[in-house]
Amino acid sequence: MRIKRAGTIGVAGAGILGVLALTTGCAADTKASGGGDDKVVLAEPSWVGATANAAVVKKLLEDELDVKVEAKQMDEPVAFDALNSGKADAILEDWHGVPKKEKLYVDKKKTVVSGGDLGVVGHIGWFVPKYWADKHPDAVKDFKKLNKYYKDFKTSESGDLGHFIGAAPSYSQHDKELIKNFDMKFKHIPSGAEAAQLKELKRLYDAKKPFLTYWWEPQWMNEKIDMVEVKLPKHTPGCEEPAAKAKCGYETNQLEKFMNADFAKGNSKAAQFIKNFHWSTKDQNEVAGMIAGQKMDPEDAAAKWIKENKPKWEKWIPKK
Repeated sequence: MRIKRAGTIGVAGAGILGVLALTTGCAADTKASGGGDDKVVLAEPSWVGATANAAVVKKLLEDELDVKVEAKQMDEPVAFDALNSGKADAILEDWHGVPKKEKLYVDKKKTVVSGGDLGVVGHIGWFVPKYWADKHPDAVKDFKKLNKYYKDFKTSESGDLGHFIGAAPSYSQHDKELIKNFDMKFKHIPSGAEAAQLKELKRLYDAKKPFLTYWWEPQWMNEKIDMVEVKLPKHTPGCEEPAAKAKCGYETNQLEKFMNADFAKGNSKAAQFIKNFHWSTKDQNEVAGMIAGQKMDPEDAAAKWIKENKPKWEKWIPKK
């Protein structure tokens, strides 16, 4: 998909929000000595990009480093608490969606440290389908102009207002507050999960119907549908805090890894691997597309990518 920002066009990337990689703290002695890990737990957020990352990391840790791996679902707030307590070792893809916990654990307590960037750039915004944007370019250039066309977006759920398709509740967002603070004639209706949101957008897109939605990059579906970003007020540091007073859009993030400080210092092969793990939006999108688009088993999708991309992942394996 080619996503058009207001005034520019960018090629969109892969599957959203990211993956969290975690390990239990029961193997502290072997990690501290630089030896192997008894077990690594990969925490998967609820989006397919997270599944893609976890599948590749799990496959390589098991096959190349002989590390036992278990994948579990875990959202960012819980993951940061786990990093602090030592129950988790690393989060591979952080969207900086829990700034208060980052400040507490990274800056103040120093129980969590940066593990470097993932290589994937994340962006969130408001999007409409290209076929609607082409007919209403004024609304794309200025989000307030959407009020002129709110009736285009009315549904049985939104009543007399336009329907704003919100993200799953666990995602970083302040759209409901933006709608209220700018007196937008829209009703914010959250999606239950990423899969439900994607299914609804594809249905509307295939029917050539208008829709306004919270959307993000990387996201594998961007290869299937053309959408245009609506220009929101420029993001500045702290402009969305508190959310109740938010009057800005979203920042563009270099997605970052964070690690439990003791685990990082222990310098085990698993810790080194996580520090080295660095792939592109295109790579993530390729695996996510196989999982969600082609309905492949995550392990099979990971195995296929690994087989075809040895020069990339060989660099992640710690030298003996």
